[in-house]
Amino acid sequence: MTTVLIVDDQPLQRFGFRMLLDSVAETEVIGEAANGTEAVRRAAELRPDVVLMDVRMPGMDGIEATRRIVASG
Repeated sequence: MTTVLIVDDQPLQRFGFRMLLDSVAETEVIGEAANGTEAVRRAAELRPDVVLMDVRMPGMDGIEATRRIVASG
């Protein structure tokens, strides 16, 4: 089972990704985040196998959030 954290500032986009990923038996969406700051926090809490990250978000963008997630191990 592959666990996934979905990160996007648009709720409808997160919903669409969740519907798609929930239809695959080998994946489990374990959480969502609406911005980069929340993504870093949720990734540390949930320890997903994969983070599906939007690159352009207000505040901390997806590139910086990815850097911080990778740096934290």
